[in-house]
Amino acid sequence: MPMISLLSRYSRARVSRMPFALRQLSTLPNTHIFRALRDHDPDSLAVVHSLSARSFTYGSLIADVVAAKDDLEREAAKAQGQLAVTLLAIFASDAIALPLSPSFPTRELKYILDNSQAKVLLATEKYAGKAMDILNQGLEREPLFNIRNKLMEGAARESVTLEELKKPAGGMMLYTSGTTNRPKGVLIPQSALAAQASSLLQAWKYSPDDRLLHLLPLHHIHGVVNAIVAPIVAGTSIEFMYPFNTDQVWKRLAAPFQRNTTTTPPSKITFLTAVPTIYNRLLNSFQNLPTETQTAAKEGISPQNLRLNISGSAALPTPTKTSWSTLSNGNILLERFGMTEVGMAISCGLDPADRVDGSVGWPLPGVEARLVDTETGEVIPPGAEVDAQGREREGEIQLRGETIFSEYWGNEKATREGFVGGEDGKGKWFCTGDVATRRVVDGAGRGGSGEWAKGPMYFIQGRKSVDIIKTGAEKVSALEVERELLSLPQITEAAVVGLPSEQWGQKVAAVVVLHPDAATSSRNGKSWGPMDMRRALKERLASYKIPSEMKVLDAIPRNAMGKVNKKALIKEVFDV
Repeated sequence: MPMISLLSRYSRARVSRMPFALRQLSTLPNTHIFRALRDHDPDSLAVVHSLSARSFTYGSLIADVVAAKDDLEREAAKAQGQLAVTLLAIFASDAIALPLSPSFPTRELKYILDNSQAKVLLATEKYAGKAMDILNQGLEREPLFNIRNKLMEGAARESVTLEELKKPAGGMMLYTSGTTNRPKGVLIPQSALAAQASSLLQAWKYSPDDRLLHLLPLHHIHGVVNAIVAPIVAGTSIEFMYPFNTDQVWKRLAAPFQRNTTTTPPSKITFLTAVPTIYNRLLNSFQNLPTETQTAAKEGISPQNLRLNISGSAALPTPTKTSWSTLSNGNILLERFGMTEVGMAISCGLDPADRVDGSVGWPLPGVEARLVDTETGEVIPPGAEVDAQGREREGEIQLRGETIFSEYWGNEKATREGFVGGEDGKGKWFCTGDVATRRVVDGAGRGGSGEWAKGPMYFIQGRKSVDIIKTGAEKVSALEVERELLSLPQITEAAVVGLPSEQWGQKVAAVVVLHPDAATSSRNGKSWGPMDMRRALKERLASYKIPSEMKVLDAIPRNAMGKVNKKALIKEVFDV
């Protein structure tokens, strides 16, 4: 569980500085999230901690939320052992929740707390030392601080009532990764969180019959919205498994299908959402499992049992997608596109025909998307995705809708620069900085996944600043080259970057991790090298797309969500 900092709805001058209203213990705000929570079957399973087998029903969850909310409103700052309770209690107090990762350096956590103007810091006993380290660094404003690791015993569910909020100001704040400058606080109102959850429920069909296995960090949009907020709104059961361990995950997926066991097997996992790194680690560790576990695990991840497996937060290599499908007897990973500022925005569909290699699908329900030509600044209308020379036009993805964040906290300039006007008078568009092409794919988009999943599909080319490499008069998608590199058996990891070139403006370079067998796979018995790479890619890519340089590392540095900071990588590896 991460540490949680709390931003009161009264923490900024533009919000009324009234004292905390000490409401009835049984009162929750009348919002979409809490209406859904109130209406769930109280005996239905809400949260499970896999390793300890502790579990909580929706009835006990809402009671704990009511009790924790009362503590927060009295500014007691009592930390919970369960993130879901703490998060919902903060929402119920109309305050802003800011999940923090204990793995962050103290200096970075101090920056976030100072920048966010947090008023309360909550942590479990496990991270008490880290929290005290932050306080000892000296904050610009010292938050209230208390540590308690116990389950609150709250009011009975039947006594809970909902009340209208005059001007709701609560929600959640997450900080960007800071790859281009200092991390920015992304303020996501509770109304936007509710809209994001509603969009996902319509597209991915969460239900009370689902059991979602939660393997993700709890300070990212993927782990919070996709795997906590949306399933809670749907009444889905969430099973947390932390820390991530491949053998434990395989054993859990296999457990319901193990033969010759005297214990009552747990419910099968029906919903898994993860990042490519996790799927790769699972695939690499599978061969080391006992034979009986392998057999049961393959049954557990088959389409008839694991109804939905999703990959996101980083590009999914085609070999990973293919290997998972082969191992699972045909379960195709669903890809989607999202970011901190917008939640999930574009997704492939539930219909297997709507899961196309390299594509992230269509705009989700309630989300408007458009492409804006990166050269001319013109909107690329449907049907005009190819230029006069027959080349696909690349454009920046721009989005709008109720799912979009409201502002970068305390940074009016960045907020202003992040949006462009809407010529139709229907509101501003958020500029994602991600570049894509769009095309109709035969056999996909026929309505099998819903009316929202029709028309041309989006294909991400990369970030506008680092993944679009301009070499001579040509543009190269780093993600396309990475996909081809990863299709080679000699390469297990790859990152493609653009380096300065006097002759071409930029040149394509690759950073790779070699498969152990590649050490002697070259014709001359030497380690597989740049010439081998170029020879292997000759029939796959145009010559200007083939990397002219290649560096081999033992591992490519990634963040908790499996993403690579390419600017830092260029500086570290190529000293540019």
